Amino acid sequence: MRLATWNVNSIRARVDRVLAYLERTGVDVLAMQETKVKDEAFPREGFEALGYEVVTSGFSQWNGVAIASKVGVADVEHGFPGQPTWGDPGAVEARAVGATCGGVRVWSLYVPNGRDVGDPHFTYKLEWLDRLREAAGGWLQADPAARIAMVGDWNIAPLDTDVWDIGFFAGRTHVTPAEREAFEAIAAAGYTEVSRQHVPAEHTYTYWDYQQLRFPRNEGMRIDLTYASPALAAEVTDVVIERNERKGKAPSDHVPVVLTIAD
Repeated sequence: MRLATWNVNSIRARVDRVLAYLERTGVDVLAMQETKVKDEAFPREGFEALGYEVVTSGFSQWNGVAIASKVGVADVEHGFPGQPTWGDPGAVEARAVGATCGGVRVWSLYVPNGRDVGDPHFTYKLEWLDRLREAAGGWLQADPAARIAMVGDWNIAPLDTDVWDIGFFAGRTHVTPAEREAFEAIAAAGYTEVSRQHVPAEHTYTYWDYQQLRFPRNEGMRIDLTYASPALAAEVTDVVIERNERKGKAPSDHVPVVLTIAD
């Protein structure tokens, strides 16, 4: 089975590219982030025509996550247990959707950006990650043999070499000790970040900003990552970062990261 994660940066703007990618590659499951569309407006017809079932979580033109699967969809959850709220009045944002696809429990995650260090959104980001750690640890306690993949845009660069210039990011979000500690706590809960395990090369990125010619200069960030439970991590045989998807007409600023999972 091949499982891909991709921050599509608006599915309505990118649907032709996404469908072309699915038709060309035939990946079995695609977890999408930043779909930026309400559930009822998600362009699911094109996915269904290619044989994919689609589950979505989108409440407005902000955030949004989805999963497209041609190996089945079961036990859909919108949001993880304990997911914190944001805004006034507080609401659970469309940042997490889970479904069992081909025997793998897939979570498509769009971690809050954090905006600026010291901003309330930064505190929200850290709380969000801590609650996710608690939920993820609970899943393994309930079933140590569970095959779980937490994939998506984590909005954290765990290593200095995951950004093009660590000096440029001094004092900014995505690289602070607090964020990195919150990210590493997921590993302490029993999970393995398998994309690093299979693609360890430094300065290998999954995101390039549209501004300042970041992509042609390869000034990017590695923030699209996958945490796998022990049982699933042992079955991952390969990971590929599809860099070429950042090229061409109207690309997303992120690219797909694809896991191959042994049958």
